[in-house]
Amino acid sequence: MNQLMLTVLLAEDPVNTGPDFGKASPIGLVIVVLLLIAVLFLGWSLSRQLKKVPASFDEPEAQAADAAGPADDAGTAGSTGGAGN
Repeated sequence: MNQLMLTVLLAEDPVNTGPDFGKASPIGLVIVVLLLIAVLFLGWSLSRQLKKVPASFDEPEAQAADAAGPADDAGTAGSTGGAGN
């Protein structure tokens, strides 16, 4: 049964083979241009937003403490506070 259907489908002539088959319309060009403009705008906006992001997310106090050396206070020597955990 399946071979019969396959043979019938392959034996038929293609339906959409006129002179305009496969040609794009001007509406397609407009859609492609609009999508390109949207992608460029999103890239520009992303670039602006990434310029606002700090180079490091470490807290300034933690950077200053690391630069000054180990803390003498017993309460802060063993603490694991912050965003790392």
